[in-house]
Amino acid sequence: MQRYLFPSDYMADPSVHVFGDRLYIYPSHDRDSGEAFDDDGGHFQMRDYHVLSLQGDPLTADVTDHGVILDVDDVPWAEKQMWDNDVVEKNGQYYLVFSAKDYNGLFRLGVAVADRPEGPFRPQADPIRGSYSIDPCLFKDDDGQIYCYFGGLWGGQLQRYADNKALKAERLPEGDEPALPSRVVRMTDDVLQFAEAPRPVVIVDENGNPLKANDPHRFFEASWMHKADGKYFFSYSTGDSHLLCLAVGTSPYGPFRFLGELLQPVVGWTTHHSIVRYADRWWLFHHDCVPSNDTTWLRSLKVKELDPSLFEG
Repeated sequence: MQRYLFPSDYMADPSVHVFGDRLYIYPSHDRDSGEAFDDDGGHFQMRDYHVLSLQGDPLTADVTDHGVILDVDDVPWAEKQMWDNDVVEKNGQYYLVFSAKDYNGLFRLGVAVADRPEGPFRPQADPIRGSYSIDPCLFKDDDGQIYCYFGGLWGGQLQRYADNKALKAERLPEGDEPALPSRVVRMTDDVLQFAEAPRPVVIVDENGNPLKANDPHRFFEASWMHKADGKYFFSYSTGDSHLLCLAVGTSPYGPFRFLGELLQPVVGWTTHHSIVRYADRWWLFHHDCVPSNDTTWLRSLKVKELDPSLFEG
């Protein structure tokens, strides 16, 4: 069973967490910009973030929209395209890491802070030093360390970088070359900067070999990390092959062994998701382009229950 979660508005890229006894959903906010569809995402001119929450069964509980928690006009360094975001709690403060384009047309990651999970969030004046690309996911490990996973190809600009440095010309691996990986980085204690250089998130096959660029299960965008029974589960979108996939490792840095597909292709160019345990059940939140279909590519939030045996690794 799947639920069409929030029919009153177009939202996408849900990052979902449990704070207290409520489940909070941090999506991006689609708007019909009137721009033509393109592979770099120029038609997605999102400019603000809302937060949604519910208490009870995600398949039936009422969903509350807490309104705008951050607008692009509030962020000094950001010009446009407020894409994916995520939130983590530390010492009673809530830290939102988000992706947006600066005035040079480059995606960077920024931080905003709030006293409550429903915001409002106060943005830092500058982006995270050394940040690039899109789709941040924040994961707090059992020892309290916080990690940020990020990266997306094509419109997400990950192919413009190698070894955390900008290339003179962007490059995408081809054929039997190792696929371009996402990134993971430990955050500083104040959750405002990277504490180290970002590292590649390597996904390997059953023989321990990195997935290749021509593998339909290779990474494209939408990193997500969760932990179950002491194992680290990395899930992600494959982009133009339209799948959500799952991999498992023994460290937040990986490598992660490919396990299989979580979701078959949906209506729309790609999907984006999060996985959370709530009320002793596992849930997959994601988006697709129903009911807008292929006329505007505006996306809508969905939720479905997952089989817990997926996380036996």
